[in-house]
Amino acid sequence: MPHHGNDAEHPPSNNEGKHDEREGAGQQKPVIRDNRKVDPETGAARHPQGSAADSNAAAAEGDALSQAEEILNGMEVPAEESVAPGAAAEAEAAELRNDLLRLQAEYVNYRKRVERDRAVAGEMAVIGVLNSLLPVLDDVDAARQHGDLVDGPFAAIAAKLENALKTYGLERIAETGVEFDPTIHEALIQQPGGDIEVDTVSQVLRSGYRSGDRVLRAAQVIVAVPA
Repeated sequence: MPHHGNDAEHPPSNNEGKHDEREGAGQQKPVIRDNRKVDPETGAARHPQGSAADSNAAAAEGDALSQAEEILNGMEVPAEESVAPGAAAEAEAAELRNDLLRLQAEYVNYRKRVERDRAVAGEMAVIGVLNSLLPVLDDVDAARQHGDLVDGPFAAIAAKLENALKTYGLERIAETGVEFDPTIHEALIQQPGGDIEVDTVSQVLRSGYRSGDRVLRAAQVIVAVPA
């Protein structure tokens, strides 16, 4: 409405005040709220921000997840032991049995080895004693050949000694007329012999001795060879 004179004399009307307020408010950025239910770009339906539908959907989704977790947690998944409760125990028992059998076999082998070593040690001890007595037996043979042990106390002592050594497996190698064997005979002299086809022991110069299969000393002999 046009007016004249000083503006102070005419107060602003209501419309003019509202216009001024709108002009003052126009200095701030306008707030635009898009309340459309359909997204203009994707065409999908949407709910207003912070609406009850979103909360209800989230709550429903959370309830579904929680229910699914409860169902999964409540399910009893059969473990290896529960599937075959006797299989694990049987496997463990079989393993323990194999360990026991292996230990038993090792113990048996150890015991056999100890017994074998003990037998060898005892045999070597006996052989050592027999070897130490061979010079004594040589003296006894020499005395017997010279007729010194035909009768008397020394003859009895010599007989007892030889019989005692026989109990330990001592055997004399002093046979004549047998085939020459280089494993038990030591040929010192060779002489041509008549009516023989192989080398033969004709005379024993020094007796040999053996204990079982072990030759303690070879017999020194004279060998007759075919002419």
